[in-house]
Amino acid sequence: MTTRPEILTFGCRLNTWESEVMRDHAQGLGNVIIVNTCAVTGEAERQARQAIRRAHRENPDARIVVTGCAAQIHPENWSSLPGVTRVLGNEEKLKAESWSPAALAQPLAVSDIMAARETAAHLVTDFAGRTRAFVQVQQGCDHRCTFCIIPFGRGPSRSVPVGAVVEQVRALVGAGYREVVLTGVDMTSWGADLPGKPVLGQLCRRVLRLVPELERLRLSSVDPVEIDEDIWQLLEAEPRFMPYLHLSLQAGSDLILKRMKRRHLVEDAAHVVARARSLRPDIGIGADIIAGFPTEDDALFEQTRSFLADMGLPYLHVFPYSEREGTPAARMRAVPVPERKARAASLRAVGAASAARYYASLLGQPQRVLMETPTTGHSEQFAPVRLSGAEAAVGEILSLLPVAVEEGGLVAERI
Repeated sequence: MTTRPEILTFGCRLNTWESEVMRDHAQGLGNVIIVNTCAVTGEAERQARQAIRRAHRENPDARIVVTGCAAQIHPENWSSLPGVTRVLGNEEKLKAESWSPAALAQPLAVSDIMAARETAAHLVTDFAGRTRAFVQVQQGCDHRCTFCIIPFGRGPSRSVPVGAVVEQVRALVGAGYREVVLTGVDMTSWGADLPGKPVLGQLCRRVLRLVPELERLRLSSVDPVEIDEDIWQLLEAEPRFMPYLHLSLQAGSDLILKRMKRRHLVEDAAHVVARARSLRPDIGIGADIIAGFPTEDDALFEQTRSFLADMGLPYLHVFPYSEREGTPAARMRAVPVPERKARAASLRAVGAASAARYYASLLGQPQRVLMETPTTGHSEQFAPVRLSGAEAAVGEILSLLPVAVEEGGLVAERI
């Protein structure tokens, strides 16, 4: 009988972190499979359902526990699937008492996530198969973008206090991790509910000052209009703060951004990119983009395509718009699904061309690369790097010289 549960994780980095919390809580429960779902798109939910059916088919004696955002929003959709013995809400899944043998016998535990007012810190020091670690600093979202169902799966914005974040980072460094990624649902809202209303950049400063042995600190997705001055100063002057930004951009058309109820316009995003590059010319910049948002005609799509081509962002995460029941966008005039997919493919091609140019700009410039396998890793700018020559130790940070560009990244040699 296995003592470590099998966990199938879908979606964001926050889900990855939460899966490790659950892995700790669920030790010793025997033949249990945990499915941590995502609700961002219909495709994410389809993949989770498919994984549940496959898991039950391959291991019919396993007890399957379904949790995550999709389970929080529509628990009844998951409890009826074959092999599912328990559905847990997003609050319940992080509580140790939810994983006792007695609790496991209860089929449903999903509370009203909108009533949540705090988020507990959890100490995780083992990220299975990973060389960088994630730390949750914030949970939930108070904004209501018209396409997004996630606030109803995550609840209102809640911040993890500075001391708890520092304690987690210190423990991770003690466990051998050399890079930590701070993550959350709406991370730039961190601190708004804490005494004194500190901002995210202040948290980063505290972490770097109080854990001097931490070698690399990275941020996950940030809102373009909420990047505070401390973050800009760290990007400019702190070598341990990675030269990397991932922007929650979504579109490159002002009209579509307004219909999405985003808080930025195209000019704001362009200003952020320009300022970042003025401070760190080699910075790696990514963005989330939705293709085929309702009402997007050919002209509006071309605005987004042209903007992304002009910006040359190397790391685009593009996905076709997916209706989410209960959101305002689901009631807007839809773009046909085949057109959404075609537009997404077009934007991915723009991203691939931008990435190739960006990787070429790094040729001949020494890079510090965190090795994630004996032959592959990521630079400080998050450029994928393949090591040419003798293999390296996993978790080692090497000084490498990029000598060629290949599909999907750089080829580099030891200096």
